[in-house]
Amino acid sequence: MANLTGAQKAAVLLLHMGKERSAAVLRSMSESEVEHLMAEITRLDMVDANIVDVVMEEFHNLATARRFVAEGGVEFARGLLEESLGSAKAHQILDRLAVSITEAPFEFLRRADPRQILTYLQEEHPQTIALVLAHMAPDQAAMILSALPENMQSDIAHRIATMERTSPEVVRQVEQVLERKLSSVLQASESTQAAGGLQALVDLLTRSDRATEKLILTELEKRDAELAEQVRGQMFVFEDITTLDDRSIQLILRDVDVKELAVALKGVRGDVRDKILNNMSERAAANLAEEIDLLGPVRMKRVGEAQGSVVKVIRQLEESGQLVLSRGNEEMVL
Repeated sequence: MANLTGAQKAAVLLLHMGKERSAAVLRSMSESEVEHLMAEITRLDMVDANIVDVVMEEFHNLATARRFVAEGGVEFARGLLEESLGSAKAHQILDRLAVSITEAPFEFLRRADPRQILTYLQEEHPQTIALVLAHMAPDQAAMILSALPENMQSDIAHRIATMERTSPEVVRQVEQVLERKLSSVLQASESTQAAGGLQALVDLLTRSDRATEKLILTELEKRDAELAEQVRGQMFVFEDITTLDDRSIQLILRDVDVKELAVALKGVRGDVRDKILNNMSERAAANLAEEIDLLGPVRMKRVGEAQGSVVKVIRQLEESGQLVLSRGNEEMVL
């Protein structure tokens, strides 16, 4: 086990996740990453069952630890892991995650009231506010963003979406100032931190109220139409079709080309495919299933394009008021 590289472990994991789950994972990766993993898979010989068990256990432990850290911070994760796995194992897992109480910038903000944070942030430069919000939990960040003046919201949203890696020195300086203002003590991070980016803004907007979401997307489109389209594209993903009711699915199917739909359904989860087929007549469902089978192998990029076309139809129906999509924990209303 010690001789396996990270890529080899990932290859073992993919081989034992099942076709649909593995396909979903690969769709979220870049082409170069997929090619690297496929090369590792082709080089794998028979893998001992014990090694498979160890790889699966390591993945489970790391995923669990990441969830605990996201929910309550490093100390919260440490406590739960120690209780379930013991001190030594917990320490080992957190080391693999490369997180510690000194490696998470703005960790103290998880314990702060967003209204207090807002009080100290609202007079700061928009870039500083964007940096802080990008490091915060999406729920907290959404509350703060929606409370800021409307003329600042789109500017800050754009800065979050286009933010790249920030130098440790800048992160440390901003954190130290905010720490002093909030009377909290936490050693700043010395390592480069990745924050912001498209997904950070998407996570933030899905937790915002609709008025804030609409305002930011409208203003973002004026500033950067391509970026606004990318954000909209990730606000509702193809697999979210399973959250729609039957009436909405039937409405969508009237505007979607069958051949494009067949490509979009290639390799998706069974529940996504069933959601579509169950809302078609028996004959239409049989024809679509046959169309999917006749496609043969399809490049993941082509499947992604087809799914994007379907999502575009869904967004158009939402914009015309014919259906309403859920956002975050909000339920859909027709």
